[in-house]
Amino acid sequence: MKQFPHPNSRQRLGKYGEDLAAEYLTKHGYLIIEHNFKARYGELDLIALKNKQLIFIEVKTRIGTAYGLPEEAITKRKLDEVKLTAAYYFTLHPELPSFHRIDAVAILLYPDRTIKDFRHIENITQ
Repeated sequence: MKQFPHPNSRQRLGKYGEDLAAEYLTKHGYLIIEHNFKARYGELDLIALKNKQLIFIEVKTRIGTAYGLPEEAITKRKLDEVKLTAAYYFTLHPELPSFHRIDAVAILLYPDRTIKDFRHIENITQ
């Protein structure tokens, strides 16, 4: 009998982190307008509006620090992908504010998936 693979645990962890980030951001006055926008260049985890500003949010979630802190996974290459994808997103949505920034949410979890550390880092490209 053929067995179907279990969903990728990294993908499930990423989705869990994005849900935690969206909940946090919503509680802090952000309006989430899109989740997981995919384009040829890459993916935008969350897109939000706050104070007439468009915010692209990269979410990184880790259990433990064996592979480094979550925010350490946001490399220059990753930021370049986010910037290209954000530029493409603007071409599809000219009605949105042109003033924008890129934020990061870094989530470190215990093995039972409770939060050990949660950081919202605004404007990570400056």
